Amino acid sequence: MLRAILIILSMLIIPVFASDYNVYSPHNYKLETNSAEKILFIMDFSNSMTEYLEGREKVELMIDTMSKILPNIGPETSVGLRVYGHKAGFTAMDACRASSLLVPVSQSSSAAVAEALYSTKPKGMTPITYSLKQAVKNDFLGFSGKKRIILLTDGGENCDESPCEYAMELIKTRKDIHIDVIAFNINDEDDLAQLQCAALVTSGKFYTANTAAELAKSLSNSINARKDVDAKIITDY
Repeated sequence: MLRAILIILSMLIIPVFASDYNVYSPHNYKLETNSAEKILFIMDFSNSMTEYLEGREKVELMIDTMSKILPNIGPETSVGLRVYGHKAGFTAMDACRASSLLVPVSQSSSAAVAEALYSTKPKGMTPITYSLKQAVKNDFLGFSGKKRIILLTDGGENCDESPCEYAMELIKTRKDIHIDVIAFNINDEDDLAQLQCAALVTSGKFYTANTAAELAKSLSNSINARKDVDAKIITDY
């Protein structure tokens, strides 16, 4: 449950929920990324990504979609990849620290990101907040200007942390990092509320995707985003 937090969407400049999709294919889609922006993908490789959706494992749908979109990102755009849940660990603590930067944020790295995705397998838990902390603390070191995290997950935090609370602390000192969240086949309302909060508090975007087509469009829209979402956070006193 969100603790004493109510999210009110005061104005949606762009749709934050990915709905009412037409049949979509990323093959003919040309991305127009902002070369000044640095993009870090944080991808879910928790065990639940082995579940089936539309006759295929969700991880297969994710990797297949990414492999089609990545080549359309210009070589001048700095891109990196962090994954979590790719290690089970001997203890719960180990599993909740299973987050690794596989491809550092750099130019002309789309092929390396695709290769790393294909070589990674789902195994463990969902340490979302720990991954966000590591990304902010380490993965963007030395970079100035706008930075965007694109988090794709098929579940909520299960390592006793709150991505929403972390995002609210983050914006007190950092205005240069925006978190986009793609909630992939998530139905739990509390999980969705936490993830939506993490996105909107940082002026990022929030998408829900329940099919491969919706996933492709959500990823493309996130990379092509030109406008932020205004959100108002009200706490109970």
